[in-house]
Amino acid sequence: MEGSLLKTGQQLRSSLGLPCIVREFLGGGGQGEVYRSSWGDQEVALKWYFRAQATGEQAAALELLVARGAPDGRFLWPLDLVRHRGVEGFGYLMPLRDPALRGINDIMKRRAEPSFRALATAGFELADSFLNLHARGLCYRDISFGNVFLDPDSGHVAICDNDNVAVNGTTTTGVLGTPRFMAPEIVRGEASPSTATDLFSLAVLLFYLFMMHHPLEGQRESAIRCLDLPAMNQLYGQDPLFIFDPRDDRNRPDPRYHQNALVFWPLYPSWFRGLFEKSFTDGMGDPLHGRVRESEWRAATLALRDSLVYCASCGAENAPDHPDHPLTCWNCRRPVPLPLRLELGRKTVYLNSDTRLYPWHVRLDPEFDFSRPVGAVGQNPQNPRIWGLRNCSETPWVATFPDGTLRDVPPDRSVRLGPEVRINFGEVEGIVRGAPEVPGGAP
Repeated sequence: MEGSLLKTGQQLRSSLGLPCIVREFLGGGGQGEVYRSSWGDQEVALKWYFRAQATGEQAAALELLVARGAPDGRFLWPLDLVRHRGVEGFGYLMPLRDPALRGINDIMKRRAEPSFRALATAGFELADSFLNLHARGLCYRDISFGNVFLDPDSGHVAICDNDNVAVNGTTTTGVLGTPRFMAPEIVRGEASPSTATDLFSLAVLLFYLFMMHHPLEGQRESAIRCLDLPAMNQLYGQDPLFIFDPRDDRNRPDPRYHQNALVFWPLYPSWFRGLFEKSFTDGMGDPLHGRVRESEWRAATLALRDSLVYCASCGAENAPDHPDHPLTCWNCRRPVPLPLRLELGRKTVYLNSDTRLYPWHVRLDPEFDFSRPVGAVGQNPQNPRIWGLRNCSETPWVATFPDGTLRDVPPDRSVRLGPEVRINFGEVEGIVRGAPEVPGGAP
């Protein structure tokens, strides 16, 4: 397949003076076409704009983004502009997207089936990335599931189409967002894209990620015979109503069409669902103060990730509401005994057979890094009935047992897990709670 704007083998030059050779047409959209290209010694993606989109305003915006650099590595950020004598328009270079990454549409259509842990990881990374973006005084303007891809195994994400990013407070023209993701005040024509409207779009994106459904599409949507522009303005702008609004049940999911929402909503803890309730009740009436912040989503998705436990009967992941409440597996309907848990101040980590501790668990100034665990649950090689927490860090720990005995836990050694064992990790102390059961894990 060949693009209409550039040809395979065509040689261009970027603003930095490096040669850029077009290698393969990857696809096109409403703004332009994307090609796999060689840029110096790098393999990159080249987006070339259609004539109508190749404006001076767009070029200036891209130059600003290139100069500022990516907020973090999850953004496939503009690297350089490409203009070439004799070639109409311009384009920009960005990192290639890993072909193994999948879109949220793939998950909704069951072409990919990530675990709840992977979904929680993806939710964290999205919240963390948009927090980093907003902290730089930028707004995304077009948060939607069309711009997000994730690894279904790990949950790691990549955020694409970053040429829509602009300085917050300066966006009065250009992209307003994607229909169904735009904040109600934008749909009504009362506001321009901003970090406040990004928060609404982020909540919609996260609702799709966890519930596989739109938060405003319930019985009202199913009753509309023609979802034309006036109907969409009413549904998403003039009179939006959350499908699980705790005070108004007029727009509950329709069992005929909205099975995803009905199935997934009760699977999550009430404290996690409460953030969506706030986003789509208070957040719709009070854009500046009622919306859930990126930092709140980040903390909540990490807490969800740490709260997952396995059913001993079928292996399904479950998220308990509270450690003192009985838990029934959503999949096989059998009781789920909770494993030991590690309480670290306000953080609680359930100690499954595959649990890992990371820097944010044990440091006051956390480093959000999933690649370097500082602790790992494992079995004693001589006695598989004994479980311990191995020190994977470079810092010694000190364990205090219920009888008052102290024991040093140097790097690469383990401390036996049991109720009321205290572990001093250096900056933070944790205590093991729960019944004297072995860690849970998939059978």
